[in-house]
Amino acid sequence: MAERKHDFEWPTLLLLALVYLGWALATTVLPELSMPLAFAVLVLSIVLHSSLQHEVLHGHPFAARSLNEALVFLPVGLAYPYGRFRDTHLAHHRDERLTDPYDDPESNFMDPAVWERLPAWRQRIMRVNNTLAGRMVLGPALGMLSFYATDFRAIRAGDWAIARDWVLHLAGLVAVLHWVGYSGFGWTPYLLAAYAGMSILKIRTFLEHRAHELARGRTAIVERGAILPFLFLNNNLHIVHHAKPNVAWYRLPQLFRENRDA
Repeated sequence: MAERKHDFEWPTLLLLALVYLGWALATTVLPELSMPLAFAVLVLSIVLHSSLQHEVLHGHPFAARSLNEALVFLPVGLAYPYGRFRDTHLAHHRDERLTDPYDDPESNFMDPAVWERLPAWRQRIMRVNNTLAGRMVLGPALGMLSFYATDFRAIRAGDWAIARDWVLHLAGLVAVLHWVGYSGFGWTPYLLAAYAGMSILKIRTFLEHRAHELARGRTAIVERGAILPFLFLNNNLHIVHHAKPNVAWYRLPQLFRENRDA
């Protein structure tokens, strides 16, 4: 099965349009009808926007990278620069290094020697973070702290590519926060929605990889479910995604069925 069939992919474009529509309605019209409904729609829009950013960094929906990235430039989820997400995630796709705490920037694993040197209170926090509930509650905050510290050190060391990504992110952040302020939705509920969106995304990252001696055994398949697979754009079929990272999200289920016993 070919990895790319078209120069653009209408399901991705349609979903992107619906996500931005949902985001706009959640911050303007829906709060007048029901704030809980507006909050829920906003959280789901933020989750899907992040999943669509993941599609874009793998070359969708157009052949032109600059056009793709323009579609998801606005940091509606607030926390991470798109350029940094792109670069760290593509580094994560070096499958021979999957889960390695030094070479996989998305690894949740730790060198045993480093673990032994941690104070007891940090070990307790990490153990809690290694549960699903802990990953959803603490994971976003811990992930941001670690990510920001790493990038700050890199910028101080003179990595201007990372600095550029942060400057672009801050410019987009100004636009998003200006919209939120203008809409009257409120910055506090928006921050809470962004955190809730990251919490949902942590469900995916909690399940998709495991420690294994062989690289091919480190990536998971989660077949059950309907809502979360959609929110994650079928990345629950994660081993399929790693095998064919340039296949569009809506083609992954068919690809999985065709090669299930391979």
